Formats: sequence, structure tokens, C-alpha cells
Amino acid sequence: MADAQTQPPLKFTGAKYLTQRLVLATLTGRPIRISQIRSKHANPGLLPHEVSFIRLLDSITNGSTIEFSYTGTTLVYRPGLITGCAPGHGANIHGVIKHEIPRECTRGVAYYLIPLCLLAPFSKEKINVLFSGPGVITSSTPTGDVSADTVRTAILPLYRQFGILANMELRILRRSNPGPGGRGGGGEVQLLFGHQVRLPKTIHTLAPGRVKQIRGVAYATGVTGANNARMIETARGVLNEFVPDTYIFSDVSSAPLVPAPTNDNPSAKKKIGVGFGISLVAETSTGALFSADVASPPQGGEPPEDVGRKCAYQLLDNIATGGCVSKLAAPTVLTLMAMGSEDVGRLQMGRDVVGSEEIIQLGRDLRALGGTGWGLRDAGNEEGDIVVSVVGRGVGNVGRKIA
Repeated sequence: MADAQTQPPLKFTGAKYLTQRLVLATLTGRPIRISQIRSKHANPGLLPHEVSFIRLLDSITNGSTIEFSYTGTTLVYRPGLITGCAPGHGANIHGVIKHEIPRECTRGVAYYLIPLCLLAPFSKEKINVLFSGPGVITSSTPTGDVSADTVRTAILPLYRQFGILANMELRILRRSNPGPGGRGGGGEVQLLFGHQVRLPKTIHTLAPGRVKQIRGVAYATGVTGANNARMIETARGVLNEFVPDTYIFSDVSSAPLVPAPTNDNPSAKKKIGVGFGISLVAETSTGALFSADVASPPQGGEPPEDVGRKCAYQLLDNIATGGCVSKLAAPTVLTLMAMGSEDVGRLQMGRDVVGSEEIIQLGRDLRALGGTGWGLRDAGNEEGDIVVSVVGRGVGNVGRKIA
């Protein structure tokens, strides 16, 4: 990683895909320079959630240098070693990094969790991060983030395919929905990722299979548990026609309290993050996972029946895209394939997933950071799936001292 401090940075523009580029730069050890970050906006520069993610990145790495321009529209990042919760760096005496998210953040905690999970297998030490503060939102959000439940049930299981099997746990300690205006929630989530790997295994995933079961979680935070029953009944009414093996767990919790000091009462607190939602995951006979996630809007006004029905139809739409991975899971799987041993891995994906802007940009960013181009061919099935071939770069875990 020492070369990262001396070689010229690769240049990118725009705020879009900022976290993706920071994660890939950290994994490959390549310095990057991102300019024109909302340079034409009324409020130029990095947003609170982006600054918070950069702080998180700094806390789990050692030797990274991060430089901002005065306006925050240019960022230069030179990555260091991914140390995780190594003693004496970032973590407290219990080996936990406490990351507080400010109230101004409008992104769900999944915005931090999914990139953090990508870095965790390549860390020198285990990852143990506690997300707290008034800005933690555990449900799905209007900005497009999935819930922490979906990360636990549809993202973490993907790592088993790459030989990353044990010591992975996502604890939702306090639930929360988006607060007023979609800002803040006051939740609390802990990610424990203790399995480091030298190189991810090469995978050949070419059989989507048929959906055999659907599982889910309906949650109500600070509202009556009857909302859960109404969401579950409506969702099952749609899904039971296709998959009888459908079970949705119900979770009811109180609303989080966050500090709201006034002149009269400096220690005053108020409830925030009130709402409800549902997360669904469908598993096929070959282990492929498809998920859906819908929560009540921050302004309210949407009945539980509509939320449950919307989530059920969203799940059916995601299953209909075909392939062995969903649009949500594809970036994680493709990135791990690109970081693996120098062999060809194959993954069957739906045509619409391969052609999405997110996947195309991921391929471009990987290529810019030293990866190889992808090979594409028709799968030859009725759904028109595409088989993507990815040659691993052999990056692996430089911090782990094993053969």
C-alpha cells in the first residue's frame, strides 16, 4: 500500500458512485481524485452522509490520506491498509468501532453496511462496527436504500459462495424509520464480520433454479402491531398463489428517543423514526436470492395494505428479471469475483440487470482501476439471460499473514 501514496491518482468526476469508487480504490490500493462533486448545485460539495462514509472508511483503514478542496467539490483519496478493528486503531477497549451518523443524513444504514461488508473479508483484523446516533435509519428509505433486514438476509449469505462462511452477524439493536423530511431515525445497528479470506473462491453460478420459499420480516416502530398483521395478510394474499411456503415474521418495537434540548429543558428528548415496513426474500432451489423492501413514507398517509401489496409485487418483479442474482446483489458478487484468484468465474444474470446503469458503471470503474473487461454471451434460455465471465485480479488480503 505504500505505492498508493506516491503514484498519481486516477481521475473521476461527479458525486454519483462515490462510495463504489472509494471501496474499489481501497481494495486495489489505487489513489483516486474525484472532482466536480455537485459543483453546479446551489449547495456544492459532499453531503453529510458522504462525509460520514469517508469518516467510516478512515476509521477502518490505517495510513489513508484524504484531502478535500475548500468547497468540498474535489476529493483526493490515497488508500491505506484495511485494518478493521485492530487494537490501538479506531476501536475502543472492547474492540468495537463506534460510528455516529448525524441527524442530517437521509440515507439508510444499508448505505454504509453494503460497502463495509465488501471491505471486511480483506481486513487485517475482524470488523466490529456499531452504528448509532440520531441519523441511523434501519428501514428502507425514499432515497433508494434497502433495510438492514435485507442486508442481513439477502446480502450476507452471498459471501458463502466465495468461501467466507463464518462469524458474520448483523444485529438490529434498535429499529427506526426515516424521521421528518426523511432525515434521521435514531436506530442502532451492529455489524460483526470476523472471517478474513486470502482470496475469494472462483464461482460458476449458472443455474437460477425455481423459487422454493419466501421469508420476510414485517416491522412496526412506535406504532401499533396491527400494522404488521395487515401488511403480512396482504403480502401473503399475493404470494401464496405462487409459493405456498411463505412465512413472514412480525417485529414490534418502540420508537427511538433522541436528544431534543430546549432552553427550558436541556435534557429533553423526543421520539423519532416512527413507521412500519416489510422486507421479503425469495430463495430458489439452487440458493439464488431475490429481495424486495418497502416502508411507509416519512410523511405518512399510506395504509399498511398498500405497503404489503407493493412489496409483494416488487419481489415478483425482481424474480422476473431472471438470472442467479438480483440487481441489489449483483455489484457485491461481481466485485468479489473481480478481487478473486486469477481464474475465470461465470455468473448468469438477467438481461435487464446486466444492462442497468449501475452494473455498466461498475464494469467501467473496475476496468479503470486495473481490472479486466468482462466477457458476455447469451445463456441460451427462454428468459434471454446473459452469462458474464469475470477474470479475477488476484488482489486478495494483503494484511492477513497466511500462505
